[in-house]
Amino acid sequence: MNAAPRNRDDPAEGAPKLVDDVTRRTLLAAERTWLAWWRSGIAAAAAAVAVGGVVPELVSGHRTPYVVLGAGYATLAIAMFGAAGLRQARVERGLQRGSYANLGAGWVWGLTAAGALLAVGTLAVVVWQP
Repeated sequence: MNAAPRNRDDPAEGAPKLVDDVTRRTLLAAERTWLAWWRSGIAAAAAAVAVGGVVPELVSGHRTPYVVLGAGYATLAIAMFGAAGLRQARVERGLQRGSYANLGAGWVWGLTAAGALLAVGTLAVVVWQP
C-alpha cells in the first residue's frame, strides 16, 4: 500500500497548513490584477504630469485646457489606486466567506466613462488648439 505523499506544510509535521491550491492561485491572480491596476494608475499619473504640466510649457496657445485635462488624468489615477485597493480587499473577503466578490458595475462604468471622456477631451484639445 502506497502512502499519499505528504505536503511539506502538513500540520502533522509542525508547520501551519497552507490554504488549498485553488485559493492560492486565486490570491496570486488577485495580486497580479492589483498590480495591473497600479500600473494603470501610474500611467494615468504620468499622463497627468505630461498633459497638465509639461505640454502647457511647450504650447503657445491657451494652456488651460491642458491643465484641466492633466487634472482629469490625475483624478483618474487616484480612482485607479482606490479601485485597486477596494478590489483586492473584496477578493480577500470573498475568499474568506467562500464567495465571489465583483468590483461592481458602478466602478466599471465610472472608470470607463472617465477614460472615454478624457480621451475625447484630449482629442478635442489636440485637434482644436492652434
